[in-house]
Amino acid sequence: MALKSDLSLDIDKISSDTMADVVEMRLRDYFKKKSFKPGDALPKEQELAEALGVSRNVLREALSRLRMLGMIETKKKRGMILSSPDVLGGFQRVLDPLIISPDALQDLFELRLILEMGLADVLFLNLNDKSIRELEIIANSEKKKNKEAFRIANEIAFHGKLYEMAGNDTLKRFQHMLLPVFGFVLQVENEFLSGSVSHQDLVEILKSGNKNDFRNGMYEHLKPHFDRLEALKKIN
Repeated sequence: MALKSDLSLDIDKISSDTMADVVEMRLRDYFKKKSFKPGDALPKEQELAEALGVSRNVLREALSRLRMLGMIETKKKRGMILSSPDVLGGFQRVLDPLIISPDALQDLFELRLILEMGLADVLFLNLNDKSIRELEIIANSEKKKNKEAFRIANEIAFHGKLYEMAGNDTLKRFQHMLLPVFGFVLQVENEFLSGSVSHQDLVEILKSGNKNDFRNGMYEHLKPHFDRLEALKKIN
């Protein structure tokens, strides 16, 4: 017969943090199970705590996490409601080159290349003469100034306008969030690289070409970056 032992030495206690993790997961499952939609009122804290069998402190910790994600909010006279989260909010708060590793910045730059290579189909669905004229003004301004800082600013303006023309607000915002990656590219390459297809050439393709022409043109425009990535992969 086994000797009695102090159970506290053999069984790890469940910390309040761990309990909050479980409660958060259970709440997410509950919202899905009951098909809550943004704007729907949620049960009161006391009711949730009793149903989950936890203290209100543990429940509040879980709720605070959901509030930080923008999933719930409190309204006067209505109490807690389910809200539509800002899907890029958390990402935006931590997207700072000073706290992101070089490897992560490299991954983000590759993501930027992937996004721009995939723009053609959506871009051509939303093309209009006004947007093309505005893009052409940006492209033509490159001829007037050759300073490196201006060229980078113009690069950002041109590609930012392409994202805007695609007509997807989330995509445009995401592109703006990726702007710090430009600084990373400059630091690595030590120079501004441009492919055989210029911004002016891309504008002409938008005027008279098709989406396949634009996709091929964009690849040639970004080719120096793809070449650098290929060289890095071979080294690593």
